[in-house]
Amino acid sequence: MLQTERALRYLGLAARARALVIGTPLICTALSQGKGKAPALVLLATDASPNTKKRIADRTAFYGVALHSLPLSCAQLAHVIGKKEALVAAVGVTDQNLAAAIGAALSENN
Repeated sequence: MLQTERALRYLGLAARARALVIGTPLICTALSQGKGKAPALVLLATDASPNTKKRIADRTAFYGVALHSLPLSCAQLAHVIGKKEALVAAVGVTDQNLAAAIGAALSENN
């Protein structure tokens, strides 16, 4: 659990640095455009709908972007990134260094 907490702290830092793409439609658009704001890592909540999970998994596989599932609900993920009254199923991290740090922390957890 310690490594997951570390990853969540990095995710909060990415939110404060405005290095996130929030929401499934925006992530899909950013992945297809592939310019500077394309996510280097996509994080998915555990209680996201099956359609959202499939859509994100297909897009990340096609564009070669890492995908990790977090042990958080949509409400908890929204709270971590500072969205108080929302539900967020997926978050994309656009900063390469923060994405690498979050990915490493989540990989150590498994």
